[in-house]
Formats: sequence, structure tokens, C-alpha cells
Amino acid sequence: MTDRVSPHNRKAKEMADSTIAIDRIAASTMHVPILGTAPLIVHRFAEKGKRQMLDAMQGRKSPKEIKDPQAEFEAARYRLNDGGDGFPVIGFKAATVGACRFYGGITMTALKQFMFLRGEPGQGGQQMARIEGEPVMREDVVRVGRGGADLRYRPIFEKWSTLLEVTYVTSVLTQQSVLSLIDAGGMGVGVGEWRPEKDGDFGTYRIDPNRDVEVIA
Repeated sequence: MTDRVSPHNRKAKEMADSTIAIDRIAASTMHVPILGTAPLIVHRFAEKGKRQMLDAMQGRKSPKEIKDPQAEFEAARYRLNDGGDGFPVIGFKAATVGACRFYGGITMTALKQFMFLRGEPGQGGQQMARIEGEPVMREDVVRVGRGGADLRYRPIFEKWSTLLEVTYVTSVLTQQSVLSLIDAGGMGVGVGEWRPEKDGDFGTYRIDPNRDVEVIA
């Protein structure tokens, strides 16, 4: 006598046979020591500038204020919650993603999804990389409006270093690939004001050859 399989059981068996097994995404996290190869100029957009923009958009005239170089210098610094100096990690990620232009095989869109940087909490809830170094005041003449000029006072770190916490998907990227992209981004894109990406030669960096890359997870 032949066993007969009901349509319901047959459908259940077909579904079981076609089940797709999906593994969890494998990722690795490492600390990458960074050494500046050119001075870093930082320029945080200050609250004063935001107020002036809002006044202009609402048709209000901003009151004329006496220029205070020291206050402008301090306002341009990125601060960690403990008062230390930092720089948004999103800037280092942008430089690393931009380095895709130097290589084939991966797109900038893909790298944004396969690599992540984390830092310490800072002003405005931003994730910051702690900048080791002592900033000094830099004075620059800048062009504003219709041919006008003004003085800007910003921090510059002549010598600086930091430590990046980088997480990447290991099924797509090797550790060496990530390190190569970080190095290339530091050389050809940079971070901060007047970096190579913006026709300058400041804010370049490399992986510190005298410190070890540490895999932490």
C-alpha cells in the first residue's frame, strides 16, 4: 500500500527544503594609532556664527561685536566632555571612504556600510577622536562678502596624534585593506581646514609606525 502525503504536509516539506540559513555578520574592531604628518587646523562652527546666520535668514541685523581673538580661538575648538581636545570621527571616516578613489574593487557607498568609526562623547553629542597635542592660535586673512576681508583666529596643532576605533565587516574587508584605506585617506584627503581634498596641504596623517594596531574584538 502506497503512503499518501497530504497537500499540507507536502507544502511544509517543500518549505523546509528551501529554508535559507543566514549567518550573523562577522566583524572585527581594532584601535589604529594615527600620527599627524602636517599641522591640523580645526574650526568648529561656533554658536555665534549660527546666531548670525539665523538673524540674516529672519531679516534681523546682528549687533556689531568687538572682535575677541582669544574667544574666537576657544570657540573654534572641538571639546570632549572632559574638556580635552577632539575632532569628529566622521571626518576620519570621510577621509577613509574618500580613499576609495585610489583603489578598485570597492565603492565609497559600499565602504560607508562596511566600516564604522567610534569615539568619545563630545560637544553636541558628537563622537570625537581625542587629539593629543597642544593647539596654538593661528591668524588668517579670509575673503568675505563682495571683496571684503576679515581676520580669523583658529586653533592649529603643529604636532598631533590620535587613536581611531574602527569596526569593519570581515567577510568583505581584510584588516590590511582597512589599514591601507586609512593610510591613503590620511595622505590624499586629510581632515580639518585646508586639507588636500580642499586644495590645501594641512591635516594629513598616517598610521603611526612606532605603535601597534590593537585588535580589541
